[in-house]
Amino acid sequence: MLKVLHTLDSLGRGGAEMQALDVCRNAKKHGLDLTFAAMGGGALEEDFRASGAEYIRLNRRLPVDFNVVLELRKIIKERKIQIVQGYQPVEGLHLYLACAGLPVKRVLSFQGFISDRKNRLTAKFLIPQMHANIVVSRGLQNWLEEKDKLDAHQNFHVVYNGADPQRIVSSRKILREELNLKETDLLIGMVANFYRDPRKDQMTICRALPRVFAEFGNAHCVFVGKTETGAEEKFNDCARFCKENKIADRVHFPGARGDIPDVLASLDLFVFSSLQEGLPVAVTEAMLANVPMIVSDIEPLLEASENGKYAEVFQTRNASELAEKILELLKDKNRRDDLANRAFDFASENFSIEAHLRRLKKLYDSILEK
Repeated sequence: MLKVLHTLDSLGRGGAEMQALDVCRNAKKHGLDLTFAAMGGGALEEDFRASGAEYIRLNRRLPVDFNVVLELRKIIKERKIQIVQGYQPVEGLHLYLACAGLPVKRVLSFQGFISDRKNRLTAKFLIPQMHANIVVSRGLQNWLEEKDKLDAHQNFHVVYNGADPQRIVSSRKILREELNLKETDLLIGMVANFYRDPRKDQMTICRALPRVFAEFGNAHCVFVGKTETGAEEKFNDCARFCKENKIADRVHFPGARGDIPDVLASLDLFVFSSLQEGLPVAVTEAMLANVPMIVSDIEPLLEASENGKYAEVFQTRNASELAEKILELLKDKNRRDDLANRAFDFASENFSIEAHLRRLKKLYDSILEK
């Protein structure tokens, strides 16, 4: 078995963290003896402890913490680690320093766009130092090249994110019960945090809802996700819009939840409105949960849906077109079911944790051969 070390800076409930957790839970059956080191804690820490991979908790106190570097180096040497992988530049830098002079292969994964200049400069330095760089979609690869001005084609490999179908499938429609919905009520939903940067676009969904609700008196909408510090105004804008348009009683903001499979089981339609993405785990989870989906037309979401073959697509920020797409699907259950079933088959082949780990293991084997 390959001896591999993965690191994450923190363990909050987000896409990269859920991806890493699914990898930890499934690594052994794909030939990976995985050690996982976290540089900080978070809501998912107990899940990582129980994941089946060896879990080690570190504490990063400085932007570049040489105590963490030394601890990582000790882990690498004692466990005879062959490959290390970080999920973002801060971990990649600590791993690069920890591996100095050791016969260890280095991998850096890019899960999404890079939000600040410091991390872009770090990524620019690290890319040529890696034995392989991973992007989770071709769309993200193009974004890193065009927007972040990184050399994102030399030694880059596309390895799609993958979710664990066994984790995702649920028949418990608890959210519908909590919202006191009738069996005939329709529930639209988006699973995404409110971020302070212009990443997710919940407001476009809110702007589409008055028209949808005017035609469907039994429709509700739910936004599941935490509000990041600094994003309070984005959340407040959505809540204010709903109140001013007299739909607040049918739009629900339950915050962050740990029962996403139950949330997905409760939905009749999943809508993902976004401005910037890598390949969102929330989208692959919805596909694997057999929920019909509408996504905005940014490149990674077009890639995930094969240009609208496995999801309806609307023009980014176009609330009128989104309302049309929602209405069309709500009026036609057979169409919703067909879209969901085809998306499930496609996602099972391309966006499951099994598909992800097969590609990852193949990449690891190739860089070890070199």
